[in-house]
Amino acid sequence: MTATIQHFSGHLIPAHFGPRNLPMTTQLPATRFILIETSHAGNVGAVARAMKVMGFDDLVLVRPRWPDVLQRDEALQRASGAADVLVRARVVGTLDEALHGMTHLCATAMTPRDFGPPTEAPRAYLARWHDEPALQGGGGMAFLFGAERHGMSNADVYRCHVCLSIPTAPGYGSLNLAAAVQLLAYEWRLALGGCATVAAAAQTHERQAPADRPADAQAVAGLLDHWQQALLALDFLDAQAPKKLLPRLNQLLNRAQPTEAEVHILRGVARAMLQTAARAKR
Repeated sequence: MTATIQHFSGHLIPAHFGPRNLPMTTQLPATRFILIETSHAGNVGAVARAMKVMGFDDLVLVRPRWPDVLQRDEALQRASGAADVLVRARVVGTLDEALHGMTHLCATAMTPRDFGPPTEAPRAYLARWHDEPALQGGGGMAFLFGAERHGMSNADVYRCHVCLSIPTAPGYGSLNLAAAVQLLAYEWRLALGGCATVAAAAQTHERQAPADRPADAQAVAGLLDHWQQALLALDFLDAQAPKKLLPRLNQLLNRAQPTEAEVHILRGVARAMLQTAARAKR
C-alpha cells in the first residue's frame, strides 16, 4: 500500500516513517539537494525519484549540460512518479544562487582532499546534526554533488563545512549520481528520526530574531568577497599569489558559524578598511 505523503517544514513526509522523540522546540532544518554541472538528464530524473522516496523535494541544478533538463523525456521517465519534484526544481547559473537560505553545506567526494573541510562518513556525521548551531531553529542543510565525470571542484568543496565520503569497497568506489543521492537522502532521513515528528516543531525560522539567525552561505560568500576587496586594497593579499588565504578564511567562518548580525559587523569592518585605504592613496 502506498503511504500518504504530507508537507512539513520544507519536506515531503512519508506517513509510514515513525515518529521521533525530539524536544518540543525542535524545528527540522530545511533540506536541499544541489547538482553541479550535471550532464545526464536521466540522472536528474533518478535523483528526483531518490529524493521523493525519502521525503525531500527541494532540488536545484547549477549549470546543467541541458538548460531544459527538467523537461527532457529521459528525466521525466526516470523520475517515475516524482515528476512533481522536477516541477518544483530550479536551474540556476551560479552556486551562490543555489545556496540561498542554506546555512550548513555538505560536499560529497570519493576521496579526501589534502586541504579543505574535514572528511567524514555520512551516518556518524549526520547523527550529530542537532549539535550544529547553524541548524538550530530550522537552518538549511544542503548536500552538494559534482558532475558525473569529475565530481566537485576544489573551490566548491572548500566552501563546505564537511566533505561526506560514502564508505565503499576499496577496489571500486564509483557510485552513480542518483545512487549517491539515495544513500545520503536515506542517511539524512534516518538522522532526522524518520519523519518530521511533533507538530510543536512549528517554531519557525521567520520567528527567530534576524540578529540570532545563522548567516546563510550566500551571506558568507558576500562577506568573503568584501574582505577580499579590502585585503587587496591594503596590499595584505597578493592577487597574483593568493595561495589559500580566502579558502582558509572561509573555513574559519564555517567553524565560527556567524549570525546575520555578525556578518553585518564584519562587512562594516571591511568597508572601513576600504575607506582607509582609499584615503591613504589620495
